[in-house]
Amino acid sequence: MYVSELDLRDFRSWAQLHLELEPGVTVFAGRNGHGKTNIVEAVRYTSTLSSHRVSGDGPLVGAGKRNARVSATTVNSGRALTTHLLLNAQGANQAQMNRTRLKSPRELLGVLRTVMFSPEDLRLINGEPQERRRFLDDLLALRTPRLAGVRADYEKVLRQRNALLRSSSAALRRGYEDEAGASALTTLDVWDAQLAAHGSQLIAARLLLIDALAEPTTSSYAAVAPESRPASIHAKSTLDAAVRELAGGEQVRDPAIFEAAMLSELGRRRRDEIERGTTLVGPHRDDLVLMLGDAPARGYASHGETWSYALALHLAEYQLLAAGGSDPVLILDDVFAELDAKRRERLVHVAEGAEQVLITAAVGDDLPGNLDDAVSARYQVRMEEGVSGIERLGA
Repeated sequence: MYVSELDLRDFRSWAQLHLELEPGVTVFAGRNGHGKTNIVEAVRYTSTLSSHRVSGDGPLVGAGKRNARVSATTVNSGRALTTHLLLNAQGANQAQMNRTRLKSPRELLGVLRTVMFSPEDLRLINGEPQERRRFLDDLLALRTPRLAGVRADYEKVLRQRNALLRSSSAALRRGYEDEAGASALTTLDVWDAQLAAHGSQLIAARLLLIDALAEPTTSSYAAVAPESRPASIHAKSTLDAAVRELAGGEQVRDPAIFEAAMLSELGRRRRDEIERGTTLVGPHRDDLVLMLGDAPARGYASHGETWSYALALHLAEYQLLAAGGSDPVLILDDVFAELDAKRRERLVHVAEGAEQVLITAAVGDDLPGNLDDAVSARYQVRMEEGVSGIERLGA
């Protein structure tokens, strides 16, 4: 799998960009802030429909512009598909595949698969649980695109349920004492059922993914940091106690069990949720726990161990996606300058086997020598008066 063409219009600092890419290693060099990361961010956005740097799409649209366009042609097993994304500063985004207008941008998921290493990866280890949930959910969507719809449905119901908890707080507290309270509780029951139906599917899918990631993460970490404590991962859920009770302590991955557990826990925590005006139960409060020996990596890992753990998670991600039939596009965004020789060696080993690798670097010297020899195209990125420009330098 590789990206053969990339076109940008009004995407961040790029007023216009047209690139014809090829398999192999492509390097974008340039000073920080000149726009090289914006190029690979656009590729990653095409793959996951989200940026690795910001939570919303607004910053992706050029200053003073109403929208941005990202078009990419992906070649997979000889078949080329061109995807178009129109990112609106306000309102819903639009998508097209070849010449067909799509109902939702989510229909593009799975066309382009990418694995990205970037300085932001440290947030996976040291950041809040939402960073790790996002890592899991992005990978789920790449492997099984329909699950992006499940997550979207869950988040929609969650917003509506939270709105009810806030707007009808007084009525919910009164309960069945009057008509307004009874009506609010009936509506809350409806949202509970829908939340549990969608949430159970998401929880089961995440757990199966964590099962698949566990061994390659442990082995990748051992290869990158053999002198460190062993790495292991597991899930932490607001439903753990309820699931254990329903399943008799056995490990389960059945969505029906999670749905029943979620309904039970929502009922148990209802009074607390009404008092606090927010939903306290569900996959939006779960976490991926990263362990080093007997201690959590978050707060206890050294800087080197943190980098090693982030590297191990992405190496495991790469293995899972590559096992699906074609190598994902590998994106290395300003990472070699941050890695020591051992971690560089491990990353280079993966890059050498990938069909396409896109690398950004402040200077060409940041690339390891054995990877530098494999470069098929080099570009210099510069900025003038706030607008990025590019020049091909050759191989």
